[in-house]
Amino acid sequence: MSKYWKYLPQILIAFSIIMSLPSCTSLKNVPYFQDIPDSTTRKLVSDAPYADPIIRPDDILSVTIVTIDPTTAAAVNQASVVPVAASNISVPQLVPGLQVDKNGNISFPIIGDVHVAGLTSYQAKELIKSKADKYYKDTDVQLRFANFQITVLGEVVHPSTFTVPNEKVSVLDALGMAGDLTIYGRRENVLVIRENNGKKELCRLNLNSADLFKSPYFYLRQNDVVYVEPNRSKAIQADAEQTRVITIAASILTGLFLYLRLAK
Repeated sequence: MSKYWKYLPQILIAFSIIMSLPSCTSLKNVPYFQDIPDSTTRKLVSDAPYADPIIRPDDILSVTIVTIDPTTAAAVNQASVVPVAASNISVPQLVPGLQVDKNGNISFPIIGDVHVAGLTSYQAKELIKSKADKYYKDTDVQLRFANFQITVLGEVVHPSTFTVPNEKVSVLDALGMAGDLTIYGRRENVLVIRENNGKKELCRLNLNSADLFKSPYFYLRQNDVVYVEPNRSKAIQADAEQTRVITIAASILTGLFLYLRLAK
């Protein structure tokens, strides 16, 4: 057995070198839309189906009723703020707007309650205008979601919850807000979580395919969650600290062994 001891330093050195090698991530799945050839100068892809978001209880709407004389509608347009929890601060943010109550209504001075749950922003705008026309002349209504939020989690540069001023936001827009995927994100397996009528809908999207643009989940709805799953290289990276400890221990052991050999 002792005859093999002379090979121990070489074995320990080789082991240290192997363990210290950085884990590599394959670039095979990194580029988006890989099914579009490099030589393609023009490729037409059918756009994903888009539907205007539906107003639901607890949504916050920014509503302004405009008249020829701004002072006449001042009472209706009194500023109101709603506290909304934010992902990056402990104190809720105050969002200006009207919150849809549990019955699906928003309340205005003079005009009263307006039932908007189940309507699109355009339909709600027309309904509010029809009620405002009973009290004011030549009205116009400006309405948008004040809390159109999406959450991006997982292997992205800046995971967070984002408030979007534009209601037509795609999964690519969301990933761009989050700083894009890290090198460890699985581009072929991005999960969208959506709540619909009290139930969770789950859909996996493949960013490597141009078929992404055809998915009904390409355009996000308020409160959608986008989750980017880590790839296998991330799991290897998670063990890097343990690998470094083993490497250091092996190096120390090698040095100690050589020192003892030379000290004889």
